[in-house]
Amino acid sequence: MGTADSKLNFRKAVIQLTTKTQPVEATDDAFWDQFWADSATSVQDVFALVPAAEIRAVREESPSNLATLCYKAVEKLVQGSESGCHTEKEKQIVLNCCRLLTRVLPYIFEDPDWRGFFWSTVPGAGQEGGEEDENARPLAESLLLAIADLLFCPDFTVQSHRRSAVDSAEDIHSLDSCEYIWEAGVGFAHSPQPNYTHDLNRTELLKLLLTCFSEAMYLPPAPESNSANPWVQFFCSTENRHALPLFTSLLNIVCAYDPVGYGIPYNHLLFSDYREPLVEEAAQVLIVTLDYDNTTGSSPTVDGTTTSTAMDDADPPGPENLFVNYLSRIHREEDFQFILKGVARLLSNPLLQTYLPNSAKKIQFHQELLVLFWKLCDFNKKFLFFVLKSSDVLDILVPILFFLNDARADQSRVGLMHIGVFILLLLSGERNFGVRLNKPYSVRVPMDIPVFTGTHADLLIVVFHKIITSGHQRLQPLFDCLLTIIVNVSPYLKSLSMVAANKLLHLLEAFSTTWFLFSAVQNHHLVFFLLEVFNNIIQYQFDGNSNLVYAIIRKRSVFHQLANLPTDMPSIHKALQRRRRTPEALSRTNSQEGVSMEGSCPAAPAEPGTLKTSLVATPGIDKLTEKSQVSEDGTMKSLEPESVRGPAESSSPGGKSEGESWNGEPGQACQEQQQSPSASAVGQWSPTPDWVLSWKSKLPLQTIMRLLQVLVPQVEKICIDKGLTDESEILKFLQHGTLVGLLPVPHPILIRKYQANSGTAMWFRTYMWGVIYLRNVDPPVWYDTDVKLFEIQRV
Repeated sequence: MGTADSKLNFRKAVIQLTTKTQPVEATDDAFWDQFWADSATSVQDVFALVPAAEIRAVREESPSNLATLCYKAVEKLVQGSESGCHTEKEKQIVLNCCRLLTRVLPYIFEDPDWRGFFWSTVPGAGQEGGEEDENARPLAESLLLAIADLLFCPDFTVQSHRRSAVDSAEDIHSLDSCEYIWEAGVGFAHSPQPNYTHDLNRTELLKLLLTCFSEAMYLPPAPESNSANPWVQFFCSTENRHALPLFTSLLNIVCAYDPVGYGIPYNHLLFSDYREPLVEEAAQVLIVTLDYDNTTGSSPTVDGTTTSTAMDDADPPGPENLFVNYLSRIHREEDFQFILKGVARLLSNPLLQTYLPNSAKKIQFHQELLVLFWKLCDFNKKFLFFVLKSSDVLDILVPILFFLNDARADQSRVGLMHIGVFILLLLSGERNFGVRLNKPYSVRVPMDIPVFTGTHADLLIVVFHKIITSGHQRLQPLFDCLLTIIVNVSPYLKSLSMVAANKLLHLLEAFSTTWFLFSAVQNHHLVFFLLEVFNNIIQYQFDGNSNLVYAIIRKRSVFHQLANLPTDMPSIHKALQRRRRTPEALSRTNSQEGVSMEGSCPAAPAEPGTLKTSLVATPGIDKLTEKSQVSEDGTMKSLEPESVRGPAESSSPGGKSEGESWNGEPGQACQEQQQSPSASAVGQWSPTPDWVLSWKSKLPLQTIMRLLQVLVPQVEKICIDKGLTDESEILKFLQHGTLVGLLPVPHPILIRKYQANSGTAMWFRTYMWGVIYLRNVDPPVWYDTDVKLFEIQRV
């Protein structure tokens, strides 16, 4: 009965607030206490009992009442943080204020007129006289500092170390929160006893913190301006004395989490896991605090060197984000090992196969983990090198390939496809990644791809082929990135399987048809990338790659057709007419699909009605990467962009948003051909003989043509002499063949390394907040509010 009464009283208070046209005095405690004094409202209750329409009504019709409600709720949180929340009643008041602010804040942010409210001080609030007003903190700062204090409040969110029952208020302010880090891991060896009440309280406070940071959702994307989030900026500054222990707590909580636990089947159905919601919330808060555009302003130290103390780093101009600073300065191998093992364990969790269906717990926050992994590699180069130093990088690669393959048909997961590809692009810029891919692939993760025996490089190529040939239309802007990754690793691939070799040749066959080449301004780039892959493997790894050489010989007609590509106007026109009769964007014939892996499910499109968030455009591949040349000793040197802009980049259009289709139709997705000489004044692009000649003359076919010139007669002679029809004999001959002295001089290895830019920083911001928006459904913190950073669409 008590629960129903308290809900009724709470609802009455809400109705009173919405119906009062006269301002309620801040000193009327009897009225305001109704919102937080009762104990039986959960966060779900608050969301149900405070409807969106009523919050907006108070905002429009009684703004002073809404302002007082926010101020009084923050005041209660500040009081709780100063007193130490010793009594159950104090704890309950803090939690109720937390829930109420989580409910109300998005409606404050959605109205531009209210946006400055939390950054103003409340005149004379809670003071006897007005003389202290000048020194009063803005409401936002008071709120953030109170949340930080409460996250290290003994017996509320952390285990008390005290023996005595009561701590004095002074002790709360002198408390060293570094002794209360939530979990063992980076910089902290002691693992506190799990306490589910503390986990629940931390989760509620982190949800409020995330809601504070979400003001960014209500501002339209603006990549050019350095739009730092003032909430994050203040919280991650030296003003927050708990910055270091909180950063460490969040990172350790995420990386130490083991969803499988003791491995008891169905344990997640028998016991509630209070840690998982906390880990999800911690991961989301962590990636938002690390949202720092390191292409503008002062860049944090990313070499992992230890500087003095975290608080002394105030020298660089511009705001200093302590969370980014701490992340960039992690340098101990055992810390790297702990982080990498933790992230790999959680990313691999959805791939777990058990004999009992649904017996193992599957986590859902892999997108947040991918953003976190990206931030780790981007801000801490020592971590990136550590990841690539051993085969542990493959524990990250396999789950990413699994997610890419699984999401390829689902339009609601196009952002997941992008971040997976971006991470692989970043890793592929390092030689060690290519070398690691030669490790045999023996872990059989069930994916609906052809069964093959080979290496992790084969897995990567087979999955990329599947994405390109059977993914949905909106993935086409990623083709450049996918092929760039294969180009980057190709000089190090010792032996491709026959399955992977055939996939590469099938892609070349599809991309080199005349209608595809002539139907969009940048389509020929894909052919350049594939030819570069073949050249790299032939010139640097010929000995072990008889499968690829055999596949090239079998498909030699494709290379001859490219060399003899027609450039006259009637032929171009005829090719485009043929396109209109062939609706498929890519020919799927002859792709040797074969049998899919056992236990795999085909990639499914999104369920009708699934919500998705829009994404801003990503930069073109030439903006996304910079070329580096690998010298003989293995070191890399950056090249001047002008001197190396090959035909594959010379007319690259700008980035395309995920909403653009690019299906090979004439003029489709060619809205930005300013750089192309054949773009007409009205912007409608059409191919011309001069345009075709401009890149046809640069096709790097010499090495392959020389290989065919030497080997084709030899193979044909063996087949005739021995009456061979069995390809294994031909492969045996090719394995022992050599082209030493017969090929052109090897070209230097060119690697296209990812380079940070404001375009991708903006993309990550919209993607990250889109994920957080869609993942927070219980309670639905931002649902049905007027967000501006992205659009919410139904598939």
